[in-house]
Amino acid sequence: MPREPELNDLQRNIIAALQVDGRATWRKIATVLGEPERTVARYGSSLLADRKVIVAALQHHSSAMIVAFKCAPGTAQLACEALAQRADTSYSYMVTGQNDVVAELRYDGDITETLTLQLPATPGVRQYVAYPVLKFFKTIRGWTAGNLTEAQRQALAPELTGDPRTLHDFDELSSTDEQIIAALAQDGRASIESIARQVKLGESTVSRRLEWLLRSEYLSIRALVEPALLERPVEALLWVQTSPRHLEELGQRLATLPEVRYAAAVAGDCQLIVDVTVRSQADLYRFISHATWGDQLAQVKTSMVVQARKRGGRKLA
Repeated sequence: MPREPELNDLQRNIIAALQVDGRATWRKIATVLGEPERTVARYGSSLLADRKVIVAALQHHSSAMIVAFKCAPGTAQLACEALAQRADTSYSYMVTGQNDVVAELRYDGDITETLTLQLPATPGVRQYVAYPVLKFFKTIRGWTAGNLTEAQRQALAPELTGDPRTLHDFDELSSTDEQIIAALAQDGRASIESIARQVKLGESTVSRRLEWLLRSEYLSIRALVEPALLERPVEALLWVQTSPRHLEELGQRLATLPEVRYAAAVAGDCQLIVDVTVRSQADLYRFISHATWGDQLAQVKTSMVVQARKRGGRKLA
């Protein structure tokens, strides 16, 4: 994977601030970072314009499933692209190891047709294994990779994050709420005024509906950035086996580690699927072999991420 051009410390910290609160104003970010507002606004606007970082809403659903695909020779890229095109996938990765592509699907209701008809018909796919998600210990909404202090993170943290860890049922949304989510999926930093024009409602109404959607965890606002841009070019998925009595403790512990972007408890032949980003393969080895795992790790299989075609519900250019 080619390395992205390097960013300076301020640019990385602006990205980290957006990871904490994607809708934070440049003034708030500048105040917390102790930098001139004009400088922060210039750098931040450039990062967004160049799509080095994308702020977007992700709508939540009552269920999620991680699916690992084996593909016919030479078709992994085609399958990865086809899965990225699906509206119900939140990420789609080409990987090494026993599988060729890994994707996460989020859905409501019955998934029988998806499993029996749609996924088998994906171009290039020969077989797949589905891992229903039981609980999220960490999503990319909770991952930051800058040099922010804990005090800075707390100062930036929004009151409403809208990022559930435990999956639950959602009521059907009104067409207005769906339009608000769609507007924020395109631009998570869209102003209330801009959204109000799109949905043809008053700004106070839109503001109240957005607050309700976040408070009720119908959506979350996420800053999407390639880990390589933040000097973490090595990304891997870990398929972790542990005993049921150790699952909660291990998941909570992994969620606190800066190397971990994502961790989910799943049903299947492993208990945890963990997304890790580090600076080098030597760092990945140290992470896997570190004593942090203690006696709670029975087995771990490692798949390197070769290419990401979709993250956080957004296709990558």
